Amino acid sequence: MNPKALAPVALFVYNRADNTRATLRALMANTLASQTDLYVFSDGGRDKASWAAVREVRALLREVEDEVARTRALNSITIVERPENYYLERNIIEGIGHVFLQHDTIIVLEDDIVTAPHFLEFMNDALGLYRDDQRVMHVSGFTRLQANDELRGLRSTVGRSSFYFSPFMAGWGWGTWRDRWNGRFLHFSTREEALEGLSPDLLSAMEYGGVFPCLKDLNRSPIPWDICWGIAIRKAEGLCLYPSQTLVRNIGLSGGTHYGLSGINFSFFTFHFSFNISRLLWRYDYDRPPFEGRIELTRQEPAANPEVEAAMREALTDWGIRYTRLGRIVRRIYHLVKGL
Repeated sequence: MNPKALAPVALFVYNRADNTRATLRALMANTLASQTDLYVFSDGGRDKASWAAVREVRALLREVEDEVARTRALNSITIVERPENYYLERNIIEGIGHVFLQHDTIIVLEDDIVTAPHFLEFMNDALGLYRDDQRVMHVSGFTRLQANDELRGLRSTVGRSSFYFSPFMAGWGWGTWRDRWNGRFLHFSTREEALEGLSPDLLSAMEYGGVFPCLKDLNRSPIPWDICWGIAIRKAEGLCLYPSQTLVRNIGLSGGTHYGLSGINFSFFTFHFSFNISRLLWRYDYDRPPFEGRIELTRQEPAANPEVEAAMREALTDWGIRYTRLGRIVRRIYHLVKGL
């Protein structure tokens, strides 16, 4: 592939050096890494302790920069150090805008997304295949529906395909095009602004009938960037392209900006008394390792599929506990007891 045609990667980091190191090592082990430009946006600290952690991350980035200069493990690396704490939303939004000043496509990673060796291949293939199709607005490297699990059981050809479409947006290793993002993405400042013009049916569809209460994030300040992008995709009647096997693994769920211990979602205690513990904790595992093989893409007509949406609804049910520290602790205890 021509390096000029490859999408650059934008990596957003803050104060987790170990996670950042793992993310960078996995990215640099990708088959197209040596042809890929990397932009790293390092957020500033909030206080003395966080600045110390930020400096540790930045020292790591300089080491990687020196390594890239010696080994050409990446085509290039550009490090942008924020002079103050931008917080995740501003860092990501301004960082994407910065990359789109020079590039038509982008692949976005955060500091806890470990990618499989063929992740960049899949992302670039998908971004190239649907470059001129405005219906496809987002490409994800993460999937909730595994080919050997939920997808395989579908009656339609989707169950035998290497990828599928859904209006649902996932933000763990993703990409898009400048002409989709610019003019579509809006970072809402209030819940009322975000919901303006959205019909009850659309709101219900976004939350899959209430099993995935994502719109509660509109009460946050600032509002998370990903719910804003998800709304933009829904408003445009756009689609997201997913691989049939997950190509990323999130290694930082217990300590991320939005999903630390203080952010544990206990809503399942109120709304899901009838679910037994095995369904709550085991039916879907977000900690699975990524698929290490290549995923071939052959163009298919973009369309939402009712079977996929039904499977997605099941996969999103009781999302909260499965990726909080509490969920991980309960799973670990279960395995320890089971092993006795």
